[in-house]
Amino acid sequence: MSRILTVLILIIALCLSCANPGSGPDGGPYDETPPRILAMTPAIGTTQAKAKKVTISFDEYIKIENASEKIIVSPPQIEMPEIKTQGKRISVALLDTLQPNTTYTIDFSDAITDATEGNPLGNFTYYFATGEQLDTMEVSGHVLAAEDLEPVKGILVGLHRDTTDTALLRRAFDRVARTDAAGHFCIKGVAPGNYRIYALNDMDGDFRLSPGERMAFTSRTITPSSFPDLRFDTLWTDTVHYDTICAVPFTHYLPDDVVLLAFTETRTDRYLLKTQRDVPEWWRAYFTAPSPSGHVPEVRGLNFDATDAFLEQRSERGDTITYWLRSLDRFPEPDTLRMTYTYECFDDSIAQHVLRTDTLELIPRHTLAKRLKDQEDALAKWEKKREKRHRRGDYSDETPPVEPLKITGPAPSRLTPDQNLTLGFEEPLVRLDTAAFHLFLQQDSLLHPIPGRLRPRPGDLLNFTLQGEWRPGCRYQLLVDSAAATGLSGKTSLPLKFDFSVPRTEELGSLFLLLPDIDSAAVVQLLQKDGKALRQLTVKNGRADFFYLKPGTYYLRLFRDPNGNGQWDTGCYADGLQPEQVYYFPAPIEVRANWDIEQTWRTDEMPLTKQKPAELMKQKADKKKTARSRNAERERMKR
Repeated sequence: MSRILTVLILIIALCLSCANPGSGPDGGPYDETPPRILAMTPAIGTTQAKAKKVTISFDEYIKIENASEKIIVSPPQIEMPEIKTQGKRISVALLDTLQPNTTYTIDFSDAITDATEGNPLGNFTYYFATGEQLDTMEVSGHVLAAEDLEPVKGILVGLHRDTTDTALLRRAFDRVARTDAAGHFCIKGVAPGNYRIYALNDMDGDFRLSPGERMAFTSRTITPSSFPDLRFDTLWTDTVHYDTICAVPFTHYLPDDVVLLAFTETRTDRYLLKTQRDVPEWWRAYFTAPSPSGHVPEVRGLNFDATDAFLEQRSERGDTITYWLRSLDRFPEPDTLRMTYTYECFDDSIAQHVLRTDTLELIPRHTLAKRLKDQEDALAKWEKKREKRHRRGDYSDETPPVEPLKITGPAPSRLTPDQNLTLGFEEPLVRLDTAAFHLFLQQDSLLHPIPGRLRPRPGDLLNFTLQGEWRPGCRYQLLVDSAAATGLSGKTSLPLKFDFSVPRTEELGSLFLLLPDIDSAAVVQLLQKDGKALRQLTVKNGRADFFYLKPGTYYLRLFRDPNGNGQWDTGCYADGLQPEQVYYFPAPIEVRANWDIEQTWRTDEMPLTKQKPAELMKQKADKKKTARSRNAERERMKR
């Protein structure tokens, strides 16, 4: 009996333990080992290879992450290779014809991980040769954006044995690689010899430069070489104490410091991209480039008289033209403009610019009829509200609403002594009463009139600058009378009151830059934390002095300006012209109130790849893949 009872107790205990999964085994340790290669067909490093399909077998199920971005085959393949994962195998089928006496590399980067835990294999490159010899040289470096030294991710970098300038236009690269998030590249399997190197955002997949593609080039000839070298690895006993420093021999490949500055050429071939008309008062023409000869497009009205019918405003580059209708009353059909438009355009067949005439019919998205209907609806709503007020005996508001001319700004509300106010209008003006603008100095609650000048900005129909002599530590007020401005549409401005002040000198700081290695034209830009230029100065006699700075954190960028136009200019491959060189001061500048900072800046003291401050970097480096220490995490959880 006791034996039966004992058996029943054991059965019950076993059932209870099975019903409570939390108290049972935890399934064993997690897999933290990367996948291991068991076999490769053909074997890695095979010479005189004929097979166009490569198979790699692993000891566990694997997966490939971002194959199109991370895996690169060199020489480049015009027809994309077929890359497949099948359980524990990866197969790569090359569809292009194999080139004779050529080393092929398939750079998997860190794309291979195990399928369950995501443990990375690590950077892995498979290689074979169709000839008797394997080429093992490497060329590495970085690609940066020429305009702001931002690392360029995912751009193609290629080598040409043909060192003539036209090779990039005529034939595909001999060897290629792709940059990572840090802009770094490494071209492997390079044969001894002389090369030209390029970067190319190859949008059409032909591995040659096409119009509009971002690129980088250098006149430097690349000659790969190598030498035996040592690197020193540290073995740590814990996070604080090291155990041993080991000297590890390796082959050092050169060059490993190539820096390519990527840019997009300014388009010179001119096409009409589109026309746009959002409202009845204007229409706009967008071109790919300004007119190379300075030709002014001609408008001939088909249902209106185009003589002196428009005010024209060009963008800063001259590739966009806005046509403001001087008066809607002059147009019999203001909601439909029919015209012929003659402009300078690039003719692909003869490869030169010619005059072209298009027939246009422009209808605004928000028509005049729709606007009048909206105004009628708004007036009806106002009249209903007025009737309700009258029932309450309220006769305070008897003026129907009228849409005013909007004034944007003024800005800013806190000026430094060397700044001025900006006022903008939503449309060009037909009348501006400068006497209706009153500027006052506020002292002891009293307003003292002071002189000010309201001036249009050159080439700008919408914005004006209010200039004055601003005194540190003073407060000002701008009063604008009603109907001070009238726009093309007949709308008039409302009265405006704007208060602003100028800080005391003690509340501001100054930055004096000494630039001993700048011996030609250059421009220094003072940047905010978002990377936007707050001010810029032309370097004179090796100096750039910024006065009246508000306390805060600033950054510095400099570009050489050989043409003296005060703006950064891109390069031109056909002319062998590099983009204007850009530099960054590698650390933030802290400006304090009532403090003068003198800073010496040698622009070439630090490599370009390390100059741009991390706070301004938009392209962050990829997170390095490592095996997850889940077993250690579980042990910590148990404690």
